[in-house]
Amino acid sequence: MLKEFKQFIARGNVIDLAVGVIIGAAFTAIVKSLVKNLINPLIGLFIGRIDLSNLTLKVGEANFRYGSFLNSIINFLIISFIVFLIVKAVNKFTKKEEEETPAAPTEVDYLKEIRDLLKEKEA
Repeated sequence: MLKEFKQFIARGNVIDLAVGVIIGAAFTAIVKSLVKNLINPLIGLFIGRIDLSNLTLKVGEANFRYGSFLNSIINFLIISFIVFLIVKAVNKFTKKEEEETPAAPTEVDYLKEIRDLLKEKEA
C-alpha cells in the first residue's frame, strides 16, 4: 500500500495539481490585496466611501454586508481576467511551437512519393 501511494504521488498530475493549488492561493492573496488597497479606494472616490466592505443594509435585526459581496465580485472578475490573459498567452506560445514542428508525413505523402519515383523510373 505504501508503494502504491508513492507511485500515486510521483505521478506528474498530482504534483502539478499541488503546485497549481499553491500558486493559486498565493495569487488569490495578491489579487485580494490589489482590490483592497488599490481598487476599492478608487471605487470609493466615486461613491464617497473608501472601504466597500463596510457597506451594509440593515433590515430588522439582520445585517446584509453587501460591500463584502461586492469585494468578492471584484476579486472574481480580476482573477478571471488575469487567468484569461495567462491562458491566452500560453495558447499563443503553444501554437507557435506547433507551427514550428513540421507535420509528419502521411500515407498519402508516401504514396505520392512512390508514384513520382515510379514515373521517373519509367521515363
